[in-house]
Amino acid sequence: MAALDTAVQTRRRGGGALTVLTWFIGLLFFFPVFWMVLTAFKRETDAATDPPKLFFEPTLEQFGNLFDAGAGTYFLNSLFATTVSTLLVLLLAVPAAYALAIRPVKRTKDVLFFFISTKMLPVVAVIVPIYVIAGQIGALDNVWMLIVLYTAMNLPIAVWMMRSFLQEVPTEVLEAAQMDGATLRQNITQVMLPMVAPGLAATALICVIFAWNEFFFAVNLTASQAATVPLFLVGFMTSEGLYWAQLSAAATLASLPVVLAGWAAQKQLVRGLSMGAIK
Repeated sequence: MAALDTAVQTRRRGGGALTVLTWFIGLLFFFPVFWMVLTAFKRETDAATDPPKLFFEPTLEQFGNLFDAGAGTYFLNSLFATTVSTLLVLLLAVPAAYALAIRPVKRTKDVLFFFISTKMLPVVAVIVPIYVIAGQIGALDNVWMLIVLYTAMNLPIAVWMMRSFLQEVPTEVLEAAQMDGATLRQNITQVMLPMVAPGLAATALICVIFAWNEFFFAVNLTASQAATVPLFLVGFMTSEGLYWAQLSAAATLASLPVVLAGWAAQKQLVRGLSMGAIK
C-alpha cells in the first residue's frame, strides 16, 4: 500500500512539474507579443530606454499618430483584399472539393497533385511575368490585382482542406437527401455545408491569415493606392533608425484583425481541425 501511495505521489509531482514547464514555455513564446503590446502604449522616449522601462505612464499617442499618417487606407485595402479573396476562394474551393471527394474520377490524384504543385513554384520566379501582364492591362497599384493573386495563392490549399472535410461526410446522408427530392444545389448548401461548417471556418481562417500577411506581391505590384498593412509596417524602418513605439503600435493593430477572427471562430476552428483537415 505504501508503495502504491509513493507511486501516486511521484506521478502527481511529475504531472505538476510538466504543467509548470508547459506554462513556462508558453509564457516564453508569448512574451514577445506581450512586450510588443506594452511598447505600443509607450512614448518613444520610454521605448528607447536602456534598460527598458516596465513601469511607465501609458498613452494612446502612438495609435493617434498612426491614423494621422494614413494607416486607415492601408487597413481598408488589406481588409477588402482579404475579405473578397477569401470569399472567392471558398466559392471556388467548395465545388471543386465536392467533385474530388464526393464524385471522384479516375484521375483525381493527378488533379490534387496539380493543385498542390502550384504551391511548389517560388513566387519570385513568376513576379516578372505577372508584373508585365499587370502593367499591360493597367492593373498595377490596383487592389483587384491583389485579390486575383490572393485567390490563386490560397485556392490549392483550400481545395485540399475542404476535400479532407468533405470526405468525413457520410455519403448515405447525401443520397437520402437526393432521394427526398433535393437538388444538387440544395444538397450542397442545405445538407453538406452545415455539416462541414467547422471545416469551412478553419479553411477561411487559414486563407485570411495568408492573405492578410502577404507581402511579396504587395510590395512589387502596389505603390500608394492599393498598398496593404505589411507595407505600412515597413515604412517605420528608416535611415534614422526604428521608431519602436510607433512600430509596436502598428504591429499591434495589424495583428488585431486576425486575432479577432480566430477568437470569433475558435469553437468552429477547434472542431474543424479535429475533423482531420490538417494531418
